[in-house]
Amino acid sequence: MHDPSAQRKPRIAISACLIGQNVRYNGGHKASELCRAKLEAHFDWLPVCPEMAIGLGTPRDPIRLVGDPGHPRVVGTRHPDTDFTTPLRAYGEHMAAELDDICGYIFMQKSPSCGLERVKVYQDNGHPATQGGTGAYADAFCSQRPDLPVEEEGRLHDPVLRENFISRVYAYADWQQVLAGGLSRGALVRFHSRYKYLLMANNPQAYRELGRLLGTLRREDDPNEVGPRYFSLLMQALRRCASRGTHCNVLQHLSGYFKDALSQQDKDELQQLISQYQQGVVPLVVPLTLLKHYLRKHPDPYLQQQAYLQPHPDDLGLRNAV
Repeated sequence: MHDPSAQRKPRIAISACLIGQNVRYNGGHKASELCRAKLEAHFDWLPVCPEMAIGLGTPRDPIRLVGDPGHPRVVGTRHPDTDFTTPLRAYGEHMAAELDDICGYIFMQKSPSCGLERVKVYQDNGHPATQGGTGAYADAFCSQRPDLPVEEEGRLHDPVLRENFISRVYAYADWQQVLAGGLSRGALVRFHSRYKYLLMANNPQAYRELGRLLGTLRREDDPNEVGPRYFSLLMQALRRCASRGTHCNVLQHLSGYFKDALSQQDKDELQQLISQYQQGVVPLVVPLTLLKHYLRKHPDPYLQQQAYLQPHPDDLGLRNAV
C-alpha cells in the first residue's frame, strides 16, 4: 500500500517564532503547541525569521502594514519614515529561490512580514482598513512559489484545513521524488494514477480535467514540458478541501472494487459506515479502516497504490477528526 512514512521526512519552512525561537519584536516567541507536539516528529523544520534576516535586532520597534491593502508598505510603528518593504520583499524572493528542497511552509498569522491574509493595514486615520493585506515577505515568497503548499499556523487548528495541508505536503514530496528519478511519460502517468482518488475527493472537476490532459498525451510529447503544467494544476486543485459528500463519492467508488469479493452482510456493514460518516456520526477514519481491512484480505494492485487511502502517516491521526 502507498506509504508516505516510507519517504524521508518532508522539509517544511516555518516562521522561527513558532518553534520557540526568541525572534519577535519584544524578544519573545510564539511557540506553537500544535507544531511542536503533533507535527514535529514527522517533519524536518527549517526556521526562518525575515525580520531578523534583514538586520532588525531583538527586541526592536514593531512594524506594521500601511496604505493600500492590495500593495501595502511595511513601516516602523514608532518611526513611520523607516520603510522595510523593499528588503522584506527582496528577502522573500531570495528565499523562494534558495529553499529548493522544502515541501511546504507554515507562516505566522497576522504578521506584517509573514501573514498570508487578513493582516491589518493601517490608514492615515490610524485605523486599519476593512480589507486585510498580506505580509510583505510572505507575499513575495508565495508569488515566486505558487505550487508550494503554504498555510498559517492559526488555520492549522481547523482539522479539515490541517488534513488538507499535510496531504498536499506529502504529495509535493512525492512529486520531488518522481523528479529526482527522472520524469518520463510512464512516471507521470503512474503518479497521476496514484493521486486519482485523492483528486476526486478534493476537486472532482479538476479530476476530470487532469485526466483529459494526460489522456491526450502523445508519445512524442515531452514529459518535462507537460509534467510541470500537470503538477501545477494538481497542486492548485488539491487546495480545495474535500467535503463529506465528495469523500462519500470516493468511498462508494472504492467499495465497488469489492462487490464480487464481499458477502451481502459485509457490503451492508460498509454501506452503513459510509452513511454514518455522511451524517457526521463517525469520522472518515472509520469507513476507511474497514475498506483497508478488506483490501488486505482481497488485494487489488490498483487500489493498493492509491494515495487517498493513506495520504500521510496514520499516526498523525488527521482523519480521526474529519
